[in-house]
Amino acid sequence: PPSPRMPRPAARLLTPALRAIPSRGLAAAAAAASPAKQYTVTLFPGDGIGPEISTAVTQIFSAAKLPITWEPHTISTQNVKPGEPLITREALDSVLRNGYGLKGPLETPVGKGHKSLNLTLRKELGLYANVRPCLSLKGVKTLYDNVNVVTIRENTEGEYSGLEHTVKPGVVESLKVITRDASMRVAEYAFAYAQTNKRKRVTAVHKANVMKQSDGLFLACVEEVAARFPDIEYEHMLIDNCASFLVA
Repeated sequence: PPSPRMPRPAARLLTPALRAIPSRGLAAAAAAASPAKQYTVTLFPGDGIGPEISTAVTQIFSAAKLPITWEPHTISTQNVKPGEPLITREALDSVLRNGYGLKGPLETPVGKGHKSLNLTLRKELGLYANVRPCLSLKGVKTLYDNVNVVTIRENTEGEYSGLEHTVKPGVVESLKVITRDASMRVAEYAFAYAQTNKRKRVTAVHKANVMKQSDGLFLACVEEVAARFPDIEYEHMLIDNCASFLVA
């Protein structure tokens, strides 16, 4: 049978705002550590409400007496200087060295300005799989009950390639890049995640009816990986239909 081991990024970067489930990776590891084990975690407080919620998270970890030492680095649009990188090599090396990072929200200009700091972090740190659990919480009344869905999104390609240029005034091209390597990598992660977490089905969401080559390549890669996991049900769905089913 295929190994349930998931391809690992160079580091794990967590966000504190309303992300209790993915944050358990760090909290669980720290809680299970021996008294002598100490974790050093890179901290990017972020912009806006970032410093406030990041401080709250560090206070929670402190109250739980988890063996964590924080290594803060400032990444902010307010600190970017002309001609210098958006994120310093020192900050990136800190996450790669420690293996864990916690970041607050980072400001991203809309329709103008510098490249997204979040996108820069994803590419520099190899954070290719964005894992978003959506789970109903007992005692919290919402529009839908018994929700239990995990979205795994490829973080570095497609619409997140960040490649745009002006052909002529009034005409802009945005390049959507899809590669076999990245598609296979995120597909393998998704199926390994499903197997490890005893999920029954993986659904590939795409737009291959219109983007026949780019999304067609992605779909072919997912189908190739699916064949190695016969115990997991596989299906594919157009993004339009998927969005409709999620809210219906």
